[in-house]
Amino acid sequence: MIQFTLKCDQDHRFDSWFQSADAFDKLTSAGMVACSVCGSTEVEKALMAPSVRASRKTAVAPEHPPLSAPASPAEQALAELKKKIEANSEYVGLNFAREARDIHEGNAPERAIYGEARPEEARKLLEDGVPVAPLPFLPNRKSN
Repeated sequence: MIQFTLKCDQDHRFDSWFQSADAFDKLTSAGMVACSVCGSTEVEKALMAPSVRASRKTAVAPEHPPLSAPASPAEQALAELKKKIEANSEYVGLNFAREARDIHEGNAPERAIYGEARPEEARKLLEDGVPVAPLPFLPNRKSN
């Protein structure tokens, strides 16, 4: 795993983890890396300082807590937002664009939903006046 500091075309900066540098390149070229602030998919690596480990003899406690615990107030707020959305809406997975359109057109019962959509699907929904917004996190994929 490798952590990159990224920035979008609006100059928002954020960190993200990738399996490798090649994985970052593939995901970026496919439009699957989005700014955590504005949702822009125009993202590139930002200048960052390398992370160098201390030797075993002089090792000290890590500067950052484990990845499982939110470290900053912003991360804690995002964790709370995610928990609230998941508790109060229905996960529709990869059917998000179709479900959102059906709800907007009155062909499905009105309810809060969240899920996943390709960038072009989300743009088309917005162009057609369907009220959607990107989430600042990836949903947990649920089965059945």
